[in-house]
Amino acid sequence: MTKRSIQLSAELHDYLIAHSSGPDALLEELARETAERFAPSAGMQIGPEQGTFMTLLTRLTGARRAVEVGTFTGYSSICIARGLAEGGRLLCCDVSEEWTSVARRYWDKAGVADRIELRIAPALETLRTLDEPVDLAFIDADKVSYLDYWEELVPRVRPGGVLLVDNTLRGGRVLDEAEQGEDVRAIRAFNERAAHDDRVELVLLPIGDGLTLATKH
Repeated sequence: MTKRSIQLSAELHDYLIAHSSGPDALLEELARETAERFAPSAGMQIGPEQGTFMTLLTRLTGARRAVEVGTFTGYSSICIARGLAEGGRLLCCDVSEEWTSVARRYWDKAGVADRIELRIAPALETLRTLDEPVDLAFIDADKVSYLDYWEELVPRVRPGGVLLVDNTLRGGRVLDEAEQGEDVRAIRAFNERAAHDDRVELVLLPIGDGLTLATKH
């Protein structure tokens, strides 16, 4: 029988974190400040193992041109920026000056501010201005727009480039037919579309709240 991915107990998750390269003091400080200042929204921040994974993946793919849709307080953008190849640039799309003001401070502290451009505007407007191929894209914003972001980004990602999409298990609620909330329905629709998109090859990974990893044909 083919082995399946296991669900992690709290203890096994702690073991996983303890045996992975963890966040440095700056990322830990950012996580604490986010939790203190934006408690109701702090769950939008990615976890430490996902951050390490994203840095490693960015580095392994040799990405020089990256795009992030949904920046929040900057944890994921620091992880991506740290993995960029020499001369690489990350374009961040968000609509919140309040959240991204925190991100800007931590980009400076992390020494990556010179690699990041932030555009405060609806992401679809920003994505439609892109005229150069993208090596890596990360989607982690409003769930109801995931399909729109996907359709704008897939044609702009170079062959062999990577797309990452966060929250694609939605706390396991994607399986609950009684769950008909707008965000869950949007994630189900996205997952169906992405899984049958012949422009990419993908895997839905049980990292964090579900992370879809796709590569462009």
